[in-house]
Amino acid sequence: MTGTGVSSPPRAVLVPLALAQFICSFAGSNMNVMINDISRDLDTTVQGVQIVITTFLLVMAALMIPGGKLTDRYGRKRCFIVGLVVYGIGAVLSALAPGLGVLILGNSILEGVGTAMLIPPVYILTTLFFTETTSRARAFGVIMALGGIGAAAGPLLGGLITSGLGWRAAFGFQALVVAVIVLLSLRVVDPLPADPTKSFDIPGSVLSAIGLVLLVMGILAADDDVRLMLVLLAAGAAVLVWFFLWIRARERAGEEPLISTSLFRNRTSNLGLVTQNLQWLLLMGTSFVVAAYLQVVRGYNAIETGVIFTAATLGLLVSSLAAARLARRRAQRTLIMTGFLITVVGIVVLIAMTGSSENLWAFVPGLLLIGIGLGVMLTPAVNIVQSAFGEEQQGEISGLSRSVSNLGSSLGTAIAGTILAAGLTGHAYAAAMIALAALGVVGLIAATFLPRQSGPIQVT
Repeated sequence: MTGTGVSSPPRAVLVPLALAQFICSFAGSNMNVMINDISRDLDTTVQGVQIVITTFLLVMAALMIPGGKLTDRYGRKRCFIVGLVVYGIGAVLSALAPGLGVLILGNSILEGVGTAMLIPPVYILTTLFFTETTSRARAFGVIMALGGIGAAAGPLLGGLITSGLGWRAAFGFQALVVAVIVLLSLRVVDPLPADPTKSFDIPGSVLSAIGLVLLVMGILAADDDVRLMLVLLAAGAAVLVWFFLWIRARERAGEEPLISTSLFRNRTSNLGLVTQNLQWLLLMGTSFVVAAYLQVVRGYNAIETGVIFTAATLGLLVSSLAAARLARRRAQRTLIMTGFLITVVGIVVLIAMTGSSENLWAFVPGLLLIGIGLGVMLTPAVNIVQSAFGEEQQGEISGLSRSVSNLGSSLGTAIAGTILAAGLTGHAYAAAMIALAALGVVGLIAATFLPRQSGPIQVT
């Protein structure tokens, strides 16, 4: 490993990094069980809460690439801690929010910005600290397990906290965990020195953020105005093309762009990014749709909704923690394909069983399969992407990777949530889940094109 001599043992380093991924994933899904409570308290609607959740995920996606780039200039540890502080301030503000506007500022904006600053260092530091292939796979397995558990357990923990102490206490819980992470990370030593001379591509950052925002806004506008949706989608695509032309022009002029175009010329990485996007789309889309359906249509409270999601959490926990062992025995391509297949089967089972039964426990088998499927493939997809590039490009690829994953989370909530919110009926629920199953099939097809040589990781 290159660097300045790391005094922090890798295992000690892994604890704050994994906890950071956990709390950010938790924040993305725990509000799903607070829909009724927040709506009543802040005098808003299901669509209003959906906007808060989607905007949080979107801010993360839009700023993740610039956040990754800033780590080169200011250092990974510094960006990590500053991101945690900004996130913590946002959590406190959300807990005290008197209305929807302040909740959007605290949760969607500040927590979103904080996450965009702290998550890229998690993946960069993991890649730099764990240089041996097997140990890196194990480390990513722990981080992705905590991330997946945070997203899947968000409804359960959020439901318990909301039912016992109120929805505002859930944001207090986030602030408390963030404070613990800050204390744990103080002794972490950045393995690479910061480079203050690194230039920062401000126009590129603005263009990438605007393009992503317009795309998700277009999807959210689908149930209100189809023409507006088409205009926003076209504008978003045009801005992203402009962004690509801008960074290519900077490269040709010998200047450093926000992100190198060489990242997009790696076929393995590109396919891995597609599968990452769809994995998080399925996870967050399923979480939002099922939670909203249970509360708004079936009339269950926050804790009942959260308990049902324990099935997905359990499946994700078991398969994620087995990631390192699976990676030694099976090709990463095989694991990703298997994960998508199990997830799609889980969605089909979920639709079939819940459509023919009013029993709350009919949700368990499908959610369990979805959790197992997602846990099987989250780690190999990240490992494929991160390992496709050397140390000098870890800041860029980490930002791009997390941006693509969080864009998937945003799209999952936006697409499936928009279909559900348009009707808030059993038919709308089935339509939203069918759309997610179709996207899961797209992910399975994309995974078949991954190179066969991305085989099992050998123990050395």
